[in-house]
Amino acid sequence: MRIRELLSCGRPCISFEFFPPKNEEGLAAMRDSLERLRDLRPSFVSVTYGAGGSTRDRTIELVAKLRDEYELEPMAHLTCVGAGKEELSGVLKRLQDAGVENVLALRGDPPAGDAGFTPHPEGFRYASELVAYVRSGFRFCVAGACYPEKHLEAATREVDLQNLKRKVDAGAEFLVSQLFFDNQAYFDFVARARAMGIGVPIIPGIMPITNVKQVERFTAMCGASIPEPLLTELRSIQDQPEAVLSLGVAHATAQCLELLQRGAPGVHFYTLNKSPATRTILAAIRTVYPPARHPAGA
Repeated sequence: MRIRELLSCGRPCISFEFFPPKNEEGLAAMRDSLERLRDLRPSFVSVTYGAGGSTRDRTIELVAKLRDEYELEPMAHLTCVGAGKEELSGVLKRLQDAGVENVLALRGDPPAGDAGFTPHPEGFRYASELVAYVRSGFRFCVAGACYPEKHLEAATREVDLQNLKRKVDAGAEFLVSQLFFDNQAYFDFVARARAMGIGVPIIPGIMPITNVKQVERFTAMCGASIPEPLLTELRSIQDQPEAVLSLGVAHATAQCLELLQRGAPGVHFYTLNKSPATRTILAAIRTVYPPARHPAGA
């Protein structure tokens, strides 16, 4: 099912992001998480592509498995990094043949060690170009990414929004945001996007904090920030894993409930292939917001 249709069903869409495991141990852990999270009836599940497209084949295999074995609606990430139009077309055909209907089109991060993004000679420089390419030759529902606190490479928030508008004008049907820990950043961003003429659904991305050093590293990489009171409290308990988990779950739960109460179309969880924190948060959400139903006849 096309995710844009799910977003029109009148109830919040709850979704998870996974990444293809690198080894059998990681695969076993991810399968365990999928089994546990499947019972919570997510609207869809996205699968990352890996730096430089390094997990391309595993991404395709995993999204097919999600659909066929777990009966979950998959969304495959697709990036511009290291691939020309011919290779990207081959990936899209494989996804289409596997019955996948949804793609998240991204520019992508450069491989580790590279100073910056270098487009493939026969590929694309911007995600908006990739979105337009997918929409021109395939029947996927195409999503795009957005950054409530600005993309690291954008000169200003205004420039960042102009780039996002190009992506939506190219055919992105909904957006998934980068993680954030202050809901006001999301609400302000949505207001600015609407003023810019961006009318598609904007799903907030949430990462439950389970490890202080890890979340500090992630936020530095993506340009997100941690509110100072929260960061101070986290650092005071960073050597107490259970206390960090409890605080992280409590903060994310409060975030999700406020976001949904104030009109967010859903919540997208960055799970890091783990289920306990997400399960706890989602159990609280489900008491207020039951699973979305598929439109009649779909």
